[in-house]
Amino acid sequence: MTNTLTAQSAPATAATARTLLTAGAAGGPLFLAVGLAGGLTREGFDFTRNALSQLSLGDLGWIQQAAFLLTGALLLAGAVGLRRALPSSVWAPRLVGVFGASFVLDGFFAADPGAGFPVGAPEERVTGLSGHGAVHLAGGTVGFLALCAAFLVLARHLDRRWALASRAVAAVVLAGFAASGVTVPAFTLAAALGLGWLSTVAIKLRA
Repeated sequence: MTNTLTAQSAPATAATARTLLTAGAAGGPLFLAVGLAGGLTREGFDFTRNALSQLSLGDLGWIQQAAFLLTGALLLAGAVGLRRALPSSVWAPRLVGVFGASFVLDGFFAADPGAGFPVGAPEERVTGLSGHGAVHLAGGTVGFLALCAAFLVLARHLDRRWALASRAVAAVVLAGFAASGVTVPAFTLAAALGLGWLSTVAIKLRA
């Protein structure tokens, strides 16, 4: 009887894992699509000067805040799916879960204004952090470091070419984060790469 129940539950478990991984894969594209649309349509926003996080500010800031929260929820679901798809991996799901939680946190704590956005903000880049700005920065820092660590852990569960790519993406994201103090686009592109690669790996594991 026990073996029969186990055999019957296995397809249901696999289907649940696929659904959760699909949710996780949707998180990155959703966040980037909302950010791109906001950056192209909101007055004063400049991709060469402003971070996507700053779209949480101003009258329409609630749209990006909602994107943070929804993306975080999808990534957390993906972390659960990852746990089910890779039962032998302890840390990869946890690290992706930390990444998802960082989006939820940043959805409640907005970045500081600066570099001319929102309209009327100082033209200089942000030099001093408010309380909510500091929490936002800390959340993003911990989140993307966790994502890079997750890519390194996931590399152990992927074939050789995918493993090399996963390690390379981790290195590029770290480099982009390090360069963010000098050039905003470096981090924006690196973050987009990290979100895209996480979605790609989730789709691969779903299959």
